[in-house]
Amino acid sequence: MTGSVRRSLLFLDVDGPLIPFGAVSQPYPPYVTGPELPGAHANPLLTRINPEHGPRLAALPCEVVWATTWMADANECIAPRIGLPQLAVVVWPDPSDIDDHDERNGLHWKTRALVEWAAGRPFAWVDDDVTDTDRAWVAAHHPGQALLHGVDPRHGLTDSDYAALDSWLRQLV
Repeated sequence: MTGSVRRSLLFLDVDGPLIPFGAVSQPYPPYVTGPELPGAHANPLLTRINPEHGPRLAALPCEVVWATTWMADANECIAPRIGLPQLAVVVWPDPSDIDDHDERNGLHWKTRALVEWAAGRPFAWVDDDVTDTDRAWVAAHHPGQALLHGVDPRHGLTDSDYAALDSWLRQLV
């Protein structure tokens, strides 16, 4: 059988991992990437995105997918700022379709949708809201390998986060 092997997925949240927020002792450094980029004036938080994230994400052995409430806006406002191409985007279920029972039990509202989107493929999920409840649910309901990687939203993705993701993803190649 000829054909390409489907790469592992990396589901990427924006707020927290790419745009740090929260209490810090000093202001976040602004990254100026050009006044002509989309969203430059619409959202001042975009200046917190380190442009080095683009090459670092592109170097990971996986298919990066936006898993954020930014949805398609991530391709318009964020991808160009960090040098990424247009990426696939997870379309979230309508809020009325989300099981309230899950949230009461601590399951993140994204978890079921990501497992469904992955359709058995190995995936890493990078988010600042990942919990042990999500890890347990994914382990019980996803037939492939999965890494649910929590990021400290005060700092966003760091060298150690990239090292952990790269190491885990390379074990799957």
